[in-house]
Amino acid sequence: MARVRLNVAERREEMLRAAVGQIELRGVSSVRIADVASALGVSNALVLYHFSTKEKLVAAAFAYAAEADLAHLRKLLARRTSAVRRLRAAVRWYAPTGQAKGWRLWIEGWAASLRHPALREVAGDLDQRWKAELAQVMAEGAAADEFRCEDPRSAAWRLTALLDGMAVQTISYAGPLSRATMLRWTDEALARELGIDLAALTGSAVADAPDAG
Repeated sequence: MARVRLNVAERREEMLRAAVGQIELRGVSSVRIADVASALGVSNALVLYHFSTKEKLVAAAFAYAAEADLAHLRKLLARRTSAVRRLRAAVRWYAPTGQAKGWRLWIEGWAASLRHPALREVAGDLDQRWKAELAQVMAEGAAADEFRCEDPRSAAWRLTALLDGMAVQTISYAGPLSRATMLRWTDEALARELGIDLAALTGSAVADAPDAG
């Protein structure tokens, strides 16, 4: 069967989706241009025409996948409800037990970025944007007197550091932490950063469990 002819943007997106799948399957260090080409039934030369090197393809694939999670984070944080509810929904979705799709890819990216400057630049920029989104809502909630958070940027750093660490333990090491334990720690950390009681956090946010949409 003849392949459907795609425009440049569609072809690039197809290759990025395939690259994400191959990275998740094989890892950054083992994936090859040939793997992506084979998954799509195209030539190596076509993939290289669009991305020129494996390093550029990997960096673009990482950004493509992470941008999808970042868009969903923004959707959660843009809800028309209290800052507390928005933050809890976002943080519980972002946690390793939540529905964010990119954790395995993030961990692969962190490891590979030690050796690949292009990927390091992309990963660092995306990481900063995640923190900035959380910090902005923390600042909004503090300004509205929902809670006290004197340094939203630092609070966002501490909170994401905890979640990143739990992700490594859960995904890389298959750690013994239960889902209930990690979600409790997530709630406790968020309540601590916002200067509110855990009961107040869980009570006010009970209707805002994270969704997959």
